[in-house]
Amino acid sequence: MTNPVTSMAKLATSSIPKIEVPAAGKTFIFDDHRDAPRGFALKVTAAGSRVFVLRYTIDGRQRLKTIGEWPTWSLDAARKEAHTLLRGIGQGRDPLEEKRRRRSEPTVADLADEWLRKHASGLKSETDIRRYILSDLVPALGRLKVSDVGRRDVIEVVEKKAEQAPRAAAQLLLYAKRLLEYATDRNIIPLNPVAGLKPSAIKVSGRRDPLKTTVRDRVLDQDEVRAFWKGIESSNLHKLTALALKMILVTGQRPGEVAAMRWDEIEGEVWTIPAQRRGKTETAHTVHMTATALAILAAARMEVERLSRRRRTTEAVYVFETRPGKPLTVAALDRAVARGREGERWTPHDLRRTMRTGLSACKVRPDIAELTIGHTKRGIVAVYDRHGFEAERREALEAWETWLLQMVNDNVVSLAGKRSSA
Repeated sequence: MTNPVTSMAKLATSSIPKIEVPAAGKTFIFDDHRDAPRGFALKVTAAGSRVFVLRYTIDGRQRLKTIGEWPTWSLDAARKEAHTLLRGIGQGRDPLEEKRRRRSEPTVADLADEWLRKHASGLKSETDIRRYILSDLVPALGRLKVSDVGRRDVIEVVEKKAEQAPRAAAQLLLYAKRLLEYATDRNIIPLNPVAGLKPSAIKVSGRRDPLKTTVRDRVLDQDEVRAFWKGIESSNLHKLTALALKMILVTGQRPGEVAAMRWDEIEGEVWTIPAQRRGKTETAHTVHMTATALAILAAARMEVERLSRRRRTTEAVYVFETRPGKPLTVAALDRAVARGREGERWTPHDLRRTMRTGLSACKVRPDIAELTIGHTKRGIVAVYDRHGFEAERREALEAWETWLLQMVNDNVVSLAGKRSSA
């Protein structure tokens, strides 16, 4: 390879196009102008290109940084850029090394893929986490380098989500914080741009604190329970949906656990919800099936068999199998209730809260009531008290069944005023 030719000259805008092109290789003309920084030069190649460069030394190594091609870069602009680069070099920053790091730095999409693979896989909330990151954050910011993401960028994405789904926006903000915190832990960025960002910073026109959620305390009163129980199966709802809603009220279990109930989870009068299906705990949970619960199961089986004969499908896996091989979903329950109800708003989860309140009305001990609906023991009690209280939980469900059946037949007082957490 031919060694480049070097020379010194006072570069001028008018002289640059007149500089002779070398027959081969390249020529470096170092600028001798008083405004030119040390090491600033014009590189002229045999192909005719003219490029401004800066030769500098850092850590004992001589390096060459390309500034830009003339005439895209003017002579004055290139000199100013060379001065800026030299100031950084004087502070120990190597522009070529920074360029290399910049090129290798992941985008938000790259970071999200790595974080989801390493930290979300196997979590019970994995599906939700992936949905928020891949459906909301990555489409908006995925092409950006992680170091280019600013606080405002994340706020705009969350505010857009909050316009339609405030609760989902709060979750999106939480996972965005965790993703960028991972970037700081991996030394990809020095600081998390949304660290300390509070939900109150999110603004949506016409709403105050759009991400703020309130604790629900809705409990159906006696008239509402009676109307629900007597009218739900004859309403315009799918019969299996109506039966699932009744099962929530009878057992007090979470809507998602009831909706996806499987036949192989039921043995005699006991329904065992496996740990992997439990929404907030890591242990299995057994539920006594009262006579009313067993009647709901029988009605569901008859309805699924009727649908199966029409569709010619195999035996159902799920109790509330509205489509072959597919369980009912919580979203379907929510939509069904939203379409079918009248009067004050309530949700499927409010049926669970109504049942828990009913346990208190039946004089069931608070600790037994909590265990009955699937809440776990906490603190030191959970460590040392391993008793399952199966007999007490069975009695609690039997007592609630009696109270419920009397209530729908207009024989007991209202539950109004008796509140409990769900």
